[in-house]
Amino acid sequence: MARARLRDLGIATGSLPPGRWNAITDVPGVRVGTTTLIRDTPSIIRTGVTAIWPRGPELWTDAVFAGIHSFNGNGEMTGWAWIAEQGLLASPICITNTQSVGVVRDAVCALSVRDNPSTPWVLPVVAETFDGWLSDATSFPVTAEHAIAALDAAATGPVAEGNVGGGTAMICHEFKGGTGTASRVVMAAGEQFTVGALVQANYGARELLRVDGVPVGREIGTDVVPSPRDAPREAGSIIVVLATDAPLLPIQCQRLARRATTGLAWVGGIGFNGSGDIFLAFATGNHMRQGEAISALRMLSPDNMNSLFQAAAEATEEAILNALTAAETMTGHAGHTAHALPLDRLVDVMHRFRPSR
Repeated sequence: MARARLRDLGIATGSLPPGRWNAITDVPGVRVGTTTLIRDTPSIIRTGVTAIWPRGPELWTDAVFAGIHSFNGNGEMTGWAWIAEQGLLASPICITNTQSVGVVRDAVCALSVRDNPSTPWVLPVVAETFDGWLSDATSFPVTAEHAIAALDAAATGPVAEGNVGGGTAMICHEFKGGTGTASRVVMAAGEQFTVGALVQANYGARELLRVDGVPVGREIGTDVVPSPRDAPREAGSIIVVLATDAPLLPIQCQRLARRATTGLAWVGGIGFNGSGDIFLAFATGNHMRQGEAISALRMLSPDNMNSLFQAAAEATEEAILNALTAAETMTGHAGHTAHALPLDRLVDVMHRFRPSR
């Protein structure tokens, strides 16, 4: 069976409707770009960069509010301390492999000089998960040019998933993992808002995997699809980026980011000690323009946040599952192989447990 998104298989999780593309780019202004590196010489490389722009080039001087949540902190996200302090994000977000965080961070700094030299400084947000089991990470294959290419290629519309960008060589619940995205549309305080999620999924044990509550990981065990031999199943990570066009303040963004934990738990993530599970949420519904002494702001009331909380959890859940259903079997460094989740078996298991759907 050809690789497909979860809903294309007739499997829908949650109760809220998705946006037009069922992607983080359903939030107006959000753009995503990727650079994917796959080669076998002189080293076996399976890696890349994923770039997310909360809004267009005006972001350098028109910041968005943002918040961070670390569910388990065995990972890295640069720039988090300033977000925690000030609650503002004024640069694009990149996700890559562990060894490439520094070069990608420097690339974002260089891009700010190229595109907006009046900006005196920038503290880029760059997150990572480890891809050294399928890629020769110690050869440091990602360059500043690769990162800038992903940033320059960012666009609205459908988002590539699976073995692309920073998610190229990732493993999730002992199947091939990677990049995934989803969105939800909600009504709050009489207005329509969108919440989108993008994940880089590289975590989890096989027996914990669930799809809409169905114990898929137990039903498609290692006797059916081999687990990546010697891969550290309790030492993976997941990065979740949530976006919304709702008018939220920084503390509300932080609260929204925490709800990614619920979506992760629904799929089967428990935050192993060796896992870097770091979540960022940003909201484009306000503008903080450079040079303004006083900014006019709107704020969704706390009592009207519940639908956004549900949307964040549902979008995170489906984004992880889209990463799994889109990813293809990959053989890489040292002959290691990560097998894709078999979609025909997934459909069979879901029909067996949910015959009426």
